[in-house]
Amino acid sequence: HMESWRTEMIEEINRINQDLPNTPSNEKTAAIKQWMDSVLDKMDHYKAEHYRYVKEGTNVLELALWKAKLGEKEEKSVDG
Repeated sequence: HMESWRTEMIEEINRINQDLPNTPSNEKTAAIKQWMDSVLDKMDHYKAEHYRYVKEGTNVLELALWKAKLGEKEEKSVDG
């Protein structure tokens, strides 16, 4: 996912260089603002998605540790 996010962000950032030369002078400010809003929206989206993946990974790790601890306790009670 990270590589595709990176590629999409690079494309979005570079898009202004393609659009701006073809934009009439009196519309450049609005075009730049719209482009900036688009870049920031994408960044917010990817940050939220990244947070979701981190949270999911944290939950999986927590469950794995819990399971390992439970296994240790069971081994001790069988051996003990």
